[in-house]
Amino acid sequence: MDGNSAQVSADLAKARNILLAQGATEVQLAETETERKKFWAGRKSTFTALGRLSPDYYCMDGTIPRKHLAEVLGGISQLSAQFGLPVANVFHAGDGNLHPLILYDASKDGDLQRAESLGHEILQLCIAVGGTITGEHGVGMEKINAMCIQFGTAELQQFHALKAAFDPRGLLNPGKAIPSLPRCAEFGALHVHHGQLPHPELERF
Repeated sequence: MDGNSAQVSADLAKARNILLAQGATEVQLAETETERKKFWAGRKSTFTALGRLSPDYYCMDGTIPRKHLAEVLGGISQLSAQFGLPVANVFHAGDGNLHPLILYDASKDGDLQRAESLGHEILQLCIAVGGTITGEHGVGMEKINAMCIQFGTAELQQFHALKAAFDPRGLLNPGKAIPSLPRCAEFGALHVHHGQLPHPELERF
């Protein structure tokens, strides 16, 4: 919980009641700094602990409005069954930043590709409820196709214009973070009229 003391106390009491009403076996509240650090140690150890369940994992980073948390977790569960890969959900529930960890085995043919496809579907689910494809980890190359889904043509053109203003020679992370309009057209997320991209007079970066 985040906020001033009165707000946090009220939110904690509300969260406790909801959790117990939904069948939680135990709800613990850190009363001291030592206890708080102990709780955080558990959260921070999750990623390494998953090594006991799977040789590899693929970490996603979608962010959603908190009110859609249950809906999105349900959707992730359905996608997990559809792709045949387990997903461990680790996240910052308070700000809606999700970190689904897709468990797979890189030594098995096709497992990595399935994990990447599942990850892309999860990001589309985040976008569908009004969220975004990243909260902390950025876009890089991994999520560049998802940018075509989250943003429209005008927005992508603005991104390219800003990049051109600060990086006219294209030296900074070329080909990363901002997809080209042709890439989005090939990905099927940009409508092309009569084989022509919008504003053909503009340079493509």
